[in-house]
Amino acid sequence: MYRHTEIIKDLSQAPGEEGDLIINVGPQHPATHGVLHLVITLNGETIKNIEPHLGFIHRSIEKMCESLTYRQFIYVTSRMDYLSSHINNHACALCVEKGLQLEVPSRAQVIRVLMDELTRIASHELWWGAMAMDLGAFTPFFHAFRERESINDIMEETCGARLTMNYIVPGGVMQDIHPNFQKRVKDFLVLYKRKIDEYDELVTGNIIFQNRMKGVGYLSAEDAISYGCTGPVARGSGVSSDIRKLYPYEIYDKLEFDEVLETGCDSFARYMIRLREMNQSIRIIEQLIDNIPDGDFQAKTKAVLKLPKGDFYTRVETARGELGVYIVSEGGTTPYRIKFRSPGFSNLSALNHIAKGGKIGDLIASMGTLDLVIPDIDR
Repeated sequence: MYRHTEIIKDLSQAPGEEGDLIINVGPQHPATHGVLHLVITLNGETIKNIEPHLGFIHRSIEKMCESLTYRQFIYVTSRMDYLSSHINNHACALCVEKGLQLEVPSRAQVIRVLMDELTRIASHELWWGAMAMDLGAFTPFFHAFRERESINDIMEETCGARLTMNYIVPGGVMQDIHPNFQKRVKDFLVLYKRKIDEYDELVTGNIIFQNRMKGVGYLSAEDAISYGCTGPVARGSGVSSDIRKLYPYEIYDKLEFDEVLETGCDSFARYMIRLREMNQSIRIIEQLIDNIPDGDFQAKTKAVLKLPKGDFYTRVETARGELGVYIVSEGGTTPYRIKFRSPGFSNLSALNHIAKGGKIGDLIASMGTLDLVIPDIDR
């Protein structure tokens, strides 16, 4: 993958054999997921090679974080993956708390997990609608946004924001949940369980959809591991990678839920992973929504946090896979160095392997199953 932008204008200078066709795909088309630009070598309709080009929205987020305090830098990470604000904030807060050896109140832990799982559903919703739209079906996009808006309404009431929530902070959460929170979440779940069944009727069982997905975009378990894939991309190849199970944080080790695995290794398997994961998130939320402990929603901390000298690393499971946060502290009020291990970069690195040898017509479907969010990749 390349970080600079180099659109090939003179095809006689492009790599490839005589008779190959070099085309530039994106970033203008929505199906290239925002700003991604692919340089594709074709032999007829068969893909010979794909070079993803990055660098369109690079903001030096990690460098920016090094000039912000341990309370401030977390807010930047909401912009890193705008579909995963809560979970990104959660990962950073856990890393700071690890350095401070700070104990988080049980009420805050439950609220954090509830927000994470609502975020996971909302993120998978957007992916589901966009995935169907990639294949030419527009109606599911409206269905997905209808349910996602319900979650955003719930979050807005408590967090005051619908996209970059900035709600999870070191020591707990910014403020307590809104008095309507539990009732609105339970009302949403009653409605949402029926909607998932509708998704199956509308898309999953559609024979055209299945023909576009089954046996397309094959990624073996060995290759998924080799490319460092995580999340639904790895689990669609049967690779156990759920951080909530492998390295439990907060209260996940006390909850009953399954790590969803599929062994089809194709686009359809990656699709089914996310549908089934939404059901598991519902299962988690149902266990917690009536069992939020009383008490503080935030631990008492100093206004300005100082991490002791040392290296600290934490990881969480986002909707797209493993997000790691690595902080190097020299004992000051800001990180000396910070590095994020985002899921999208590794998952995108497998695109060439997934699509090579396939038809250009299948590329967008295969790429859609990677659930790319480009600011997460090109930070």
